[in-house]
Amino acid sequence: MLEFLNPLRELNTVSVLVRLAVAVLSGAIIGLERSAKNRPAGFRTHILVCMGASVAAMTALYIFLKLKLPTDVSRMAAQVISGLGFIGAGTIVITKNMSIRGLTTAAGLWTTGIIGLAIGAGYYELGIAASILVLIAETLFHMLGRKIRHTPEYTIEIHYNEKTSLDQVLRYCKDSRMSIVNLKIHTLEGKDTLYAAEVRVRGSKQPEPLTEHIAHMKGIVSAAAL
Repeated sequence: MLEFLNPLRELNTVSVLVRLAVAVLSGAIIGLERSAKNRPAGFRTHILVCMGASVAAMTALYIFLKLKLPTDVSRMAAQVISGLGFIGAGTIVITKNMSIRGLTTAAGLWTTGIIGLAIGAGYYELGIAASILVLIAETLFHMLGRKIRHTPEYTIEIHYNEKTSLDQVLRYCKDSRMSIVNLKIHTLEGKDTLYAAEVRVRGSKQPEPLTEHIAHMKGIVSAAAL
């Protein structure tokens, strides 16, 4: 650790103000990138999370070091980490095409809170270094991630009049090395013998050949990619 920071590791008015300032700065560094991308949790949210976690860490240290009360310093930090999970969960949404959005923002909020704990405990080097690495992960690694080829995923809407037909479709998808991601089945209104299913699949096979083959199966009325 950097020795010249040792005076600021003591719990006093100056060090408290420095820790709050570093926490605000660290939260701002991470939050600016999220705000630039119009994510649910942006600039102010990350600042508040980082600063709040820092205050929690300093409060625990104050109770233990200054008030000399019997307390477990790590317990408050553990509660902060658990509570951050509830905040992060609010940023995660499932879209209509069953894709998940907000995981990176949730993970960023969770990490920002832990960075705040480190800063509140006086570990300035770790907090600042982690903030920079989070920013790199959300910018540089984001660009690298976009270049990674992903297995295509799409939904097939199937109308059929024989219940066993759907089993054939699912078996054919698996034989074609397609993964079944999601399945919804319902009866069409006013047509007791006609069923509809939305099958979300993932695999290298293109949707056109797949739906064309399914449409010619026994009991299948129609098949189309959504």
